[in-house]
Amino acid sequence: MSEQALYPGTVAEVPEPDSVLLPGHDVPLGRYTTVRRLLPHRQRRMVGAWCFVDHFGPDDVSGRPGMQVPPHPHTGLQTVTWLVEGLIEHRDSLGSHQLIAPGQLNLMTSGRGIAHSEYTPEEHPPSLHGLQLWVALPDPERHDAPRFEHHRGMPVQQIDSAIVTVVVGELAGSRSPARVHTPLLGAEIVFAAAGHARLPARRDFEYGVLAMTGTAGVAGTDIGPGSLLYLGTGRDEIAVDATGPARLFLLGGEPFEEPLVMWWNFVGRSHEEIVQSRDDWMAGRRFGTVEGCDAEPLPAPAMPMVRLKARDRHGSIH
Repeated sequence: MSEQALYPGTVAEVPEPDSVLLPGHDVPLGRYTTVRRLLPHRQRRMVGAWCFVDHFGPDDVSGRPGMQVPPHPHTGLQTVTWLVEGLIEHRDSLGSHQLIAPGQLNLMTSGRGIAHSEYTPEEHPPSLHGLQLWVALPDPERHDAPRFEHHRGMPVQQIDSAIVTVVVGELAGSRSPARVHTPLLGAEIVFAAAGHARLPARRDFEYGVLAMTGTAGVAGTDIGPGSLLYLGTGRDEIAVDATGPARLFLLGGEPFEEPLVMWWNFVGRSHEEIVQSRDDWMAGRRFGTVEGCDAEPLPAPAMPMVRLKARDRHGSIH
């Protein structure tokens, strides 16, 4: 992920002064998949420790390969994979081999370094739809050993008209089994028809909401697929009013204050750290091998000609 990949779209005005509607943009992921990238953005790089959000699909993959992402490295982050439709096969350099289906969670913690691949299996459903997100790891956890978790049964409850699945963190008394390292929330909100929900919120959390399908009014702003509504802090609840069937995803967390350097698949703290990660990957050091995947590992792109700068959650340079 480089600065060149940030959004070119126009930030929309919204009724609340602390909110901002951030437009996404399309980015190729591998050879056959295009994702809608919602974070980071020039106007808002993070929501809590959530530092990267890709929404893909719904795509018709009948008779097509679907997701095809060869082995690649990560540092300093956790990857969160959440499917609505389809299947993805995960392999990593720890030896993990896991097929993820809708309603299940893959959580991979890179720590100081891990490699993984993501493929739609040859026999697969006709549609692929989901989210892939990154969580920035704080010091000192970003230097820990890598690990992988797969969770099948996520906590589900009804809040007003919505069915809410807690993917990460805690909401309305339901807690995800996923292990994270900062106060954080990720929850899927599904409306079968037009309806409303009043979701409890923490005043010390900042929040963001994206629509995967359908449209809804969130805190007085209409959202649909293609943008993320940033809501800021200081809320006791988040009001959601769906105009019809809709599937939303709620992000939240305590503001993450450590400045980050994000480049390609690495999250670090300095230009030198990113250079070292790239050099280690290209030299076959540190990240291990993804066994069982025949594809050649992805080569890292060339480093930019300018020095990478650490930026905080607002985008300010440090």
